[in-house]
Amino acid sequence: MSNSIHQTIVFQAPVERVYEALTDDGKFAEFSGAPAEISEDAGGTFSCFDGQVTGRNIELSPNHRIVQAWRVGPWAEGIWSIVRFELNEIDGGTELVLDHAGFPEEAQEHLEGGWHKMYWDSMKQYLSRYK
Repeated sequence: MSNSIHQTIVFQAPVERVYEALTDDGKFAEFSGAPAEISEDAGGTFSCFDGQVTGRNIELSPNHRIVQAWRVGPWAEGIWSIVRFELNEIDGGTELVLDHAGFPEEAQEHLEGGWHKMYWDSMKQYLSRYK
């Protein structure tokens, strides 16, 4: 499984707010509109979109990087992918670079669109209040 997605998104919000939206379960639930449980610790687990996406935080570098072992409910047992969020402070906001690798080939199209639909579009609206 060498499938991968690379996306770069710019948010008009401070890097701290972008990091919090991805790592604080209350803020994640607020922007996504779905229940989430996210450990604040490296090694801790997470569950979002009412359990449809689950995994473990591999690395949490506040306001810089999040690396997660990540899976979607319908995937076959034992199938995990790696999601990496790199956050860069830029003039007027935050550049987020997503790299998602190791998922089943048949999930490529769904995941590519899903990042925008379920994450970026909602996050942009949620974070717009921090301009």
